[in-house]
Amino acid sequence: MALAPCPRHLPPLLALAAAALVSAPAPAAASLLGPMLQLLRPQIEHRLAKVCVEAAAGGNPDLERTLVRPCRQLARPTSQCLIEETDRTGRGLGVVTELLAGRFGDDSEVVVKRCLARLFGLPADSLNEVPLRALARRFGNANSNRVLPAGPGPGEP
Repeated sequence: MALAPCPRHLPPLLALAAAALVSAPAPAAASLLGPMLQLLRPQIEHRLAKVCVEAAAGGNPDLERTLVRPCRQLARPTSQCLIEETDRTGRGLGVVTELLAGRFGDDSEVVVKRCLARLFGLPADSLNEVPLRALARRFGNANSNRVLPAGPGPGEP
């Protein structure tokens, strides 16, 4: 995302979404920030593809070369899901503010969880109570050296 540096803890979650989200997203309802987010889509896709390659290849240059195309293909529906869920939740201003501040906050967390729920065919809010750390560990980031968002602790909102 060219407007602000991507937070260090955001890439594992986006890589998870990029690696997992393969179904085509449904159309989203329009909002005021929707068109702006759509303009940012190429940058979002580029960043998602890069993060996907880095996370999946684990530093292996040969594997990185073979993953470029599949990761680009996954980045498109993933970016669309992230944009649509940002729009659907009415959290566009919060997500944009978090991106510009270079952080991953509550609004971004809601959007990522909703995209993961779509992937698994679950109700949109079904992952709300699941900590992002647990989701990331479950889907292969347990051995990653990347920093994951701390998020609220058990029993915290």
